[in-house]
Amino acid sequence: MTKTQIKIIFMGTPEFAVPILKKLADSEYKPTAVFCAPDKPVGRKQTLAPPPVKILAQKYGLPVYQPKDKNELSYQLKAISYQLIITAAYGLIFSKDVLNAPQYGCINIHPSLLPKYRGPSPIQAVILNGDPATGVTIYKMDEQIDHGEIIANRESRIANRKITMPELSRELSVLGADLLLDTLHDWLAGKITPAPQDESQAAFTKIIAKENGQINWQKSAQEIERQIRAYTPWPGSYSQVANGQSLIVKILEAEISDTSAGKRAGGIFLTADNDLAVQTGNGALIIKKLQLEGGKPLSAPNFLRGHKDIIGKILN
Repeated sequence: MTKTQIKIIFMGTPEFAVPILKKLADSEYKPTAVFCAPDKPVGRKQTLAPPPVKILAQKYGLPVYQPKDKNELSYQLKAISYQLIITAAYGLIFSKDVLNAPQYGCINIHPSLLPKYRGPSPIQAVILNGDPATGVTIYKMDEQIDHGEIIANRESRIANRKITMPELSRELSVLGADLLLDTLHDWLAGKITPAPQDESQAAFTKIIAKENGQINWQKSAQEIERQIRAYTPWPGSYSQVANGQSLIVKILEAEISDTSAGKRAGGIFLTADNDLAVQTGNGALIIKKLQLEGGKPLSAPNFLRGHKDIIGKILN
């Protein structure tokens, strides 16, 4: 059987999946169909918007399916001829029937070196923990989350120590796309024997909720700076300042300061260089960019022009 005869279904939804789908679509492994999440309302007007994978699939003229749940997914798959399912940040849990249906299995591209960082937020976890390296893993899916046997993996050193979640996601997506194309031929030819994951090394990540973005100023400046980068753009990192009313401030960019004001954690002050800074439980953060609730993102100097009275206040 030649490459062009393999019928592949690709499943993915967010930006992370886009470079992977593009690499496939430009290769001899072009998918015969694409599955992604349903369109969702966005913005103040709640206008329905297609997910990034759908937009790209339509540019390539690929059929797009958007099942609402795993039952609808199973129903739609029964009407399609396919031999391999490739997923990347898709979202739906597969039934045993779906997992067993394709001749070459269901394989997933996961943005970590499994079994480390299984679950929904591996990229954020890498940044939060300050890991010097991460990577991608391709594995054969089973009924447990990110648990299947490993087909291939590739490590990536994190050269940019100020990298944000979207930046790292993009790097790992491209890495995953390259690894997939390097691996597919041997996988389809039966030349790869997948290896079980080492359960003693398994580590799990959590679903990130809006409240996880609230900053605890008792933490160190290093921990908070990592949080700001990990939770960009969602849920963001935010705090409240007592200013006659409870004012919510989102911190968009910050860097660790060598100076400390000796104030209580959350105390806002100006450094000797007139930089806007906040005391933490260990060290201080210089705030480079921030945003008031309902306002526009502003550089710290521009923010201070209209909010000089924030100096001396406490964030909590």
